[in-house]
Amino acid sequence: MAWEIYIQEYENYLRLERSLSANSVDAYVRDAEKLHQFLEMTKRDVPPTKVALIELQDFIEYINELGFSAFTQARMISGLKSFFRFLLYTNEIEADPSLLLEAPKLGRKLPDTLSIEEIDSILGAIDHSTPEGMRNRAMLETLYSSGLRVSELIGLKKANVLWEVGFLRVLGKGSKERLVPIGREAMKFIRMYEEEVRVHLDIKLGHEGFLFLNRRGAQLSRQMVFIVIKDLVAKAGIQKKISPHTFRHSFATHLIEGGADLRAVQEMLGHESITTTEIYTHLDRDYLRQIIQDFHPRS
Repeated sequence: MAWEIYIQEYENYLRLERSLSANSVDAYVRDAEKLHQFLEMTKRDVPPTKVALIELQDFIEYINELGFSAFTQARMISGLKSFFRFLLYTNEIEADPSLLLEAPKLGRKLPDTLSIEEIDSILGAIDHSTPEGMRNRAMLETLYSSGLRVSELIGLKKANVLWEVGFLRVLGKGSKERLVPIGREAMKFIRMYEEEVRVHLDIKLGHEGFLFLNRRGAQLSRQMVFIVIKDLVAKAGIQKKISPHTFRHSFATHLIEGGADLRAVQEMLGHESITTTEIYTHLDRDYLRQIIQDFHPRS
């Protein structure tokens, strides 16, 4: 029996026998679908009835490497346990492979995830009447819209904003280049920044190509981006330890929890997991653009 049939029966069970809310049913079903996607990505032709603990542990390691918070990992583990309890309940399996499944011990504390409302609060704390405020709005919209690393953000070149197709050409770790979709809001504020602020700067020699500049016309530093975010978080009254990576982490979390495909998010993050390096696939630009439009809160 195919994964799709098992998952459909599981959905019916949650909806009819357990009488869960539509949101809860969708969340549980997405967890089972994400496991299926992962097994396909890693070339494991395993039906739900043959999944072993090692496959589940590899999946949790994968979402950990994507940067998911411990809370999100725990929620997904709960969803997977529910799925396999259903298979046990319906006598499809004799033993539950998720019984001993635990969240991985994280070597470092992952940053807090920002909710959509908190991101709106941070953006709302920006003073748009100043040149720096206009730049900061464009910068943070870009950070959240495309899930960039801070090094990728400050290294972004004007020429790498591909206006006609709605993509950024990003130079990531190991000088690896990738194309990442960018939302309409971010593009709007980049355009405003370029036309109303950047054009009036006295740009330093050798810094002409960089998109985001400081008031002296030089490339922004990593430290400056951290300071900008720290100040805005304080103004918004948010009691969390927030860094530029928090926006990247929130980008991925909001897409995945909204139903986006794991492969597409991995492609946009420019992340190569140890379990997926060999099967890392490039998706066409139309598909990536559709993922952003369908699942990103600020598309």
